[in-house]
Amino acid sequence: MGAARFLEGLVRVVPQKKITIVGNVGDDTEFYGLHVSPDLDIVTYTLAGLVDTAKGWGFRDDTFQCQQLLQTYGYRPWFNLGDRDLATHLFRTELLHKGKSLSNVTASIVSRLSLHVTLLPASDDQMQTHLVTRSGQMHFQEYMVKRKTHPQVSRVVFKGAKEARPAPNVIKSILNAEGVIVCPSNPIVSIGAILAVKGIRSALRKTKARVVAVSPIIAGKTVKGPADKLMKSMNVEASAFGVAYYYKDFLDTLIIDNEDRGLASRIQAIGIKSIAAQTLMKTVSDKIRLARLAVSEVHN
Repeated sequence: MGAARFLEGLVRVVPQKKITIVGNVGDDTEFYGLHVSPDLDIVTYTLAGLVDTAKGWGFRDDTFQCQQLLQTYGYRPWFNLGDRDLATHLFRTELLHKGKSLSNVTASIVSRLSLHVTLLPASDDQMQTHLVTRSGQMHFQEYMVKRKTHPQVSRVVFKGAKEARPAPNVIKSILNAEGVIVCPSNPIVSIGAILAVKGIRSALRKTKARVVAVSPIIAGKTVKGPADKLMKSMNVEASAFGVAYYYKDFLDTLIIDNEDRGLASRIQAIGIKSIAAQTLMKTVSDKIRLARLAVSEVHN
């Protein structure tokens, strides 16, 4: 959600045709036989102005009649899919069954929703983020939605990542970029799932573009989601410094919140420039201001 909010500002600062977004597919899973890509969809729905901002996912003013009838048939849904949202998953699944790649299907969805950004799945190959907990190993969506992040996590596993290849143009887009911005997303399971795909982290190290990240952690906590919990479980300090350290092999600059100014010297001590600003995005103006700051830094 942090990435989608940031991108709302970015598309108001940079023309959409100049923006390439590499999206996490580790959250992808199957419901009712349909291929669901939560991270790709929230970015698409948000930039198309269709997202339910109150929920932070799905379509605004969607209905849930299909899921209500599924309950009559004995299903016990725990991952809510609205009726309009289901249309996306039906469309995606049918094209995948016809042999289209996830990249091609995603490009079609983006185009049909009148967007001009390039949205690339990190990989067209199947990979999923699983968490090892005291309650057993489970898909990230089960941990996040069904279990409400309660089980204590001991390890994060990116199933299929060793075999997964970067989707077409992912590496090229990084190497040829004017600038690279790592959105304020969960470093462990959102950005981490992208970095787990072979060749992507290496490309970030090799690119001549400046790499700027926005910290999703403010004063040791996340605005939304379990990033701070998962960072602690992976022995990564749950702070802006922890984010900098996790990205230190490829990061040039980290934008941190004003509340974390006290961490600037520690961040700079590991060779990363830090800039303090308001990173909490409550309004469109906040999103634009933060995007402008990130863009100015990649061109610095």
